[in-house]
Amino acid sequence: MLETAIVGAGLCGLKLAHQLLTQGSAFAVFEARGRLGGRILSVPSEAAGMALDLGPSWFWPDTQPRIARLVEDLGLRSFPQHDTGEVLNLTDHDKPAETLQRPDLNGGARRIEGGMGALVAALSRDLPETAMHFDHVLTGVVDLGDHVALSFRCGSEVTEVLARRVVLAMPPRLVEERVRFEPPLDGQLQEAMRETYTWMADQAKAVIGYERAFWRAAGQSGNAFVHHEHVVLGEIYDACDASGDKAALGAFFALSAEQRAAFRGGMPMLVSSQLVQVFGPDADSSEQHIQDWADELYTCSRRDRTPPDNHPEYGHPALRRPQWGGKLLFGGSETASYGGGYLEGALEAAARIQRTLIQSAAFARADRVLGDAPNAASLSSFRTWVNAQRSDVFERYRRHLNQKLASQLREQITQRAVLGTMEQIYSEALAVIEDLPFEPDQEANSELTHQLLSPFVGFNKALLDQVLAFNRTSCALSNFPDEHVVSPEYLETIARDLAAAWREFAFGVDAQLGSRAPAVNDIASAA
Repeated sequence: MLETAIVGAGLCGLKLAHQLLTQGSAFAVFEARGRLGGRILSVPSEAAGMALDLGPSWFWPDTQPRIARLVEDLGLRSFPQHDTGEVLNLTDHDKPAETLQRPDLNGGARRIEGGMGALVAALSRDLPETAMHFDHVLTGVVDLGDHVALSFRCGSEVTEVLARRVVLAMPPRLVEERVRFEPPLDGQLQEAMRETYTWMADQAKAVIGYERAFWRAAGQSGNAFVHHEHVVLGEIYDACDASGDKAALGAFFALSAEQRAAFRGGMPMLVSSQLVQVFGPDADSSEQHIQDWADELYTCSRRDRTPPDNHPEYGHPALRRPQWGGKLLFGGSETASYGGGYLEGALEAAARIQRTLIQSAAFARADRVLGDAPNAASLSSFRTWVNAQRSDVFERYRRHLNQKLASQLREQITQRAVLGTMEQIYSEALAVIEDLPFEPDQEANSELTHQLLSPFVGFNKALLDQVLAFNRTSCALSNFPDEHVVSPEYLETIARDLAAAWREFAFGVDAQLGSRAPAVNDIASAA
């Protein structure tokens, strides 16, 4: 049986696999496509003599520290997006484009030498071939108590895989649309999956290779916007290498998925015509690479073909919570609380899942170490109870929050709801401990207290992450600015309250154990 099954070999899945390999943890990766990378797709260009990115092209080090650090750690080289501070603007197809001044148009964006495919290659280089399974389309996930069963369609065959836990590093909408769960997922989680737009899933991109960067020779940046009534490519950019010796232009389509489907046969001609309008006859090229992500079966769901009106909010708390007692975890960039939709978000999601897996492994090791020790069964039972509360704690927060709102409170709503949630859980935990058959003694009391407190490590942080993400998107809190976007000072106040509640709980645990033993040990260090 597998320890961890990772479904999806995009950046989130690959980064998680890379981390598990480094730690010596057993895993396998299952990918529906016949390639790695997910929405990262780099293809070779004969004319340009380099790889061209048909998926993400950029990252922004100033605001995306995870991807910047990963690029450095993997020994990859990056370079700034070419930007002269000018952009062409075409508003009439019968007139030449005008030049506009747009300093720092790309906001400090950088690209990776060799294309984003170099990132995928570096992450996957050491992954064992035996752990990688391509052309595996997930169709079902079943909870079997202490493990899960995964059903995959592989061509005309169906394969079942058993794993202790599964990470679905896939767009949530695709999971909701195409994967069957037994038992069914709860209603709020299903709704969150349905409403989470898959970033760029309805978009299409063209990259054209050239033998030389003629636009640079003409003193142009390669950046352009097109707004007229016959627009095909709405945004165009320089896609050359760092030196500019290997030449390419990239562009995003302004046509909807339905329009692109209607004009598919004549699309190469439309693309060339648009580029010639903007840059002149030198822009005509027979080497075009077009990727329509709306046609990608393993990227675009039916709902994604209708794009949102505004930039979507990502990181819904329901998608970030472990399900089925920690056996089912949701990943992918759209589940990230920061950088959702971008490469940064995929890495944020991988880090969140990794923390959960580390904690789960620590509990398992503790059980093995305890073995048949006097309190092993009771400690294991308590850890199971705490883990179950992790899955439910955010719903408790929402109930407390709604109670505070219904009581017409106007201040410290989040603070009161968070504190009330954790105090309730600590109170219930003390009751659980009281009912369990522990056998403390004077010398072992401090160690037993520590073992009972350890399952709560990271509990408060995980709750606060979900609270902050939820508050930002809550309509009910939109009229409470201080609650809608929690300031660092307010967050520090909440953290102090939680620390005080934790200390009380720790002393309560020690007092309970002390009542069963001749003496009570000092637990100041554990608190």
